[in-house]
Amino acid sequence: MDEGINAGKKAAAYKAVDDFVKDNQIIGVGSGSTIVYSIDRIAERVKNENLKLICIPTSFQARQAIIERGLTLGQLEMNPKLDIAIDGADEVDYQLNCIKGGGGCQTQEKIVDYCAEEFILVADYRKDSEHLGDSWKKGIPIEVIPMAYKPVQMKIQSKLGGKANIRMATKKAGPVVTDNGNLILDWCFEGKQNWEQVDTFLHSIPGVVETGLFIQSAKMVYFGTAEGKVYTRNKNQDMLNSH
Repeated sequence: MDEGINAGKKAAAYKAVDDFVKDNQIIGVGSGSTIVYSIDRIAERVKNENLKLICIPTSFQARQAIIERGLTLGQLEMNPKLDIAIDGADEVDYQLNCIKGGGGCQTQEKIVDYCAEEFILVADYRKDSEHLGDSWKKGIPIEVIPMAYKPVQMKIQSKLGGKANIRMATKKAGPVVTDNGNLILDWCFEGKQNWEQVDTFLHSIPGVVETGLFIQSAKMVYFGTAEGKVYTRNKNQDMLNSH
């Protein structure tokens, strides 16, 4: 991957951890390539500052990363209230709506992220868009119960247009199976959308488990540039003021 993109991911991830992680916190740890840098920084600070943290993973990937770095692994049954959650995004718009689930973990990510007092996004500059769909062309990930994928697919396409494609695996025959044993439909939409209405409609369809739409739930997003600099956007900022 491009060195500039990695520099941006690292810068955003490190800055978010430095700004928000404090001693004696319970932290939601997201999924994806940018979050690996966040976990690295959390591990550095635990070692250097002797922080006492409990880390709650959003996926099998996150769980393994927490264990590999010797961090304290927690679970929601024991720690249902989180201080912060730090997670990545596939695209973020000017209102802090975001698409997540390119890696297929959107259900567990949403459960963990919504348990947090403060939800922070980290991403490289490519994920910064005025409107969802400007740069992310792979659609909205929708986790579905396997027996329901066909009727859900038909309902989405008939009511919302576009195409709801079942996500196929690349190194195994057949579809991608989530950590929860379900399938994923990627809804490739056309034009601007009212995301609150879209998300409400998708959740109303029997068989839909969760969507990759996170509607204005994040407190702040950190974007890292190719030069390794960081700019932020929060709920009280519009796009023009964020640069």
